[in-house]
Amino acid sequence: VPLSETAPTGHLSSKMNPTVGIAVILTVLQAAHCQMIKDLSACLLGQNLRVDCRYENKTDNPLTYEFSITKDNRKHVIHSTISVSENIYRSRANVTMHKNLVCLHLQSFTTSDEGIYMCELKATNDYTGNQIKNITVIKDKLEKCAGFSLLIQNTSWLLLLLLSLPLLQAVDFVSL
Repeated sequence: VPLSETAPTGHLSSKMNPTVGIAVILTVLQAAHCQMIKDLSACLLGQNLRVDCRYENKTDNPLTYEFSITKDNRKHVIHSTISVSENIYRSRANVTMHKNLVCLHLQSFTTSDEGIYMCELKATNDYTGNQIKNITVIKDKLEKCAGFSLLIQNTSWLLLLLLSLPLLQAVDFVSL
């Protein structure tokens, strides 16, 4: 009698477990693919440094970011929505966000700003942890920014004003 009682229970639990297991795997996979940093690059735009952090985002959740530099074995926060930026960078740094791109702009870049730059991204309600990528920035080895930045260098200040991201976001052209 004890054998016939345990057999149905054992049979039922083996049917339930694969379904639960698959559901857990799918949930983990879905969370793991919310955002991923694809590329981190740096270039010079006149006397200013630009660090481009390109990412793939598969969620509409708000994105938080942090740009920092490691020099002399110490991390210095340049610009962040995650933690507080250091005073020496606050007046010189700003960040623009485009579709799948977060750009750090550091004005008056000098050799004292050289170091390992880090881009850290996190989507709200993404439980997989922050995405982090590093790039070593040395002034003499930086290339001049090309593409969209070159367009900005060669246009009038009025067109530059029209092309600025906050204006585009306010008019909602970015989503078109």
